[in-house]
Amino acid sequence: MQLHLSSWPEIDGYLKKSKAILLPIGSTEQHGPNGLLGTDALCPEIIARRAGDEAGFLVGPTFNVGQAQHHMAFAGTITLRPSTMIAAMCDWAASLARHGFTRLYWLNGHGGNINTINAAFSEIYHGITFAEPGSNLPPLRCQLRNWWELPGVMDICKQLFPVGEGSHATPSEVSVTYFGYPEAIKHVEMTPKIAPLGPIFDAEDYRRRFPDGRIGSDPSQASAAAGETIVKAAVKAVIAEFERFAQS
Repeated sequence: MQLHLSSWPEIDGYLKKSKAILLPIGSTEQHGPNGLLGTDALCPEIIARRAGDEAGFLVGPTFNVGQAQHHMAFAGTITLRPSTMIAAMCDWAASLARHGFTRLYWLNGHGGNINTINAAFSEIYHGITFAEPGSNLPPLRCQLRNWWELPGVMDICKQLFPVGEGSHATPSEVSVTYFGYPEAIKHVEMTPKIAPLGPIFDAEDYRRRFPDGRIGSDPSQASAAAGETIVKAAVKAVIAEFERFAQS
């Protein structure tokens, strides 16, 4: 069930049986020569929508621009200031809480978002604490889960891609997007076959070290079939975790 494809009476009806919603959150940034700019937003969105449809829980709109400053030397990347992202997440949370949601499960697709998401949670809880004097039991709770850390998912990724998985523009994440959007598959020759590893500093330094955007990866291995395998495992895991969180 998707919030964007629901009417307000349908949301009213949903709230009578559940106060939990899943929010995909990611980034819009380069993912190498054959990866989609929306990869980090599309991966959690693809997983979330299938999980919501299968289990009947509500999936909100995707928060699809995050912390991507270090990718800004590559065309198409869009980034937010940390303060902007925190403020937007707080407004999303406040809006949903106003309607009666008390459990917000954020399914993240971008490692660079993690610190800012946790800072946003602190801001959200701070507002709750001081809005309700005398209560140490905040009515709104948030949970962060990176999709690749769902139980069993990384094991499958390593089995599918024992060499060249790397840490950015990975064949696993590119495969998930190819499964979700087969019309967007790109065929690009990679040179070198596996990209180098190394640190990440500012945007220009990133472009100098990793001229095609990849870090330690060979995403030419990506396929829609591999993506389907990953998504099936992720959907099963996220349903189980979301349902536990919703009942907590």
